Amino acid sequence: MPHVLVLGGTTEARELAARLTASPGVRVTTSLAGRVSRPGELDGEVRIGGFGGADGLARWLREHRVDAVADATHPFATGITANAALAAAATGVAAVVLRRPGWHPGPGDRWHSAPSLAEAAALLPELGRRVFLTTGRLGLAAFADLPRLHFLVRSVEAPEPPLPPDVEVLLARGPYTVEGETTLLREHRIDVLVTKDSGGAATAAKLMAARDLGLPVVVVRRPPLPDGVNTVPDVASALARLDLGAR
Repeated sequence: MPHVLVLGGTTEARELAARLTASPGVRVTTSLAGRVSRPGELDGEVRIGGFGGADGLARWLREHRVDAVADATHPFATGITANAALAAAATGVAAVVLRRPGWHPGPGDRWHSAPSLAEAAALLPELGRRVFLTTGRLGLAAFADLPRLHFLVRSVEAPEPPLPPDVEVLLARGPYTVEGETTLLREHRIDVLVTKDSGGAATAAKLMAARDLGLPVVVVRRPPLPDGVNTVPDVASALARLDLGAR
């Protein structure tokens, strides 16, 4: 029975696990980092927690007789992607990296690109005073030294301190609608949006709402992939690359 380890935490990982589990004779284990306390239902087996670096992951692959690794983690989860590449190479296990395509500006967008959260924070004083911050619950220390700005922070779970001094936290999980995002931006009098280039449709509505309202958007660029790592854009491509009969 082929054993596939799915490195999860994304919508694509959930779909991939479901498709693989539905294939006769395929064993699937989805690994989650454990940063979200209620990850939702997953098909197949589930493990939570880290592996202890590339060496620990390689050891786990051997001990559990894994035949293939499908890295479907978040585009900004650079550590696990690098470790997975090293572990797969060390063990000879087949590997595929699934990354949803990033977002691209269209006509009417007022995007400002930033290589990091710190660079994004540096741009804000010139762009607005009321910030909709949607970069997740980690790394908000980059915005903690901006006392003159008001932040509306949205995340699935409570963000980790330090936080900006003038902050309002909104706990919510996508997908979102353009109508809902437009209402949110208007009600909170937002004049600048900050987001990571996560890609995907579940959270893209905020970009369309910002475009319709003429708001500037600061987009944190994706970190580069490790050397030698190539990606596929969707679940169907990942299944074809794994070639386990899961179509």
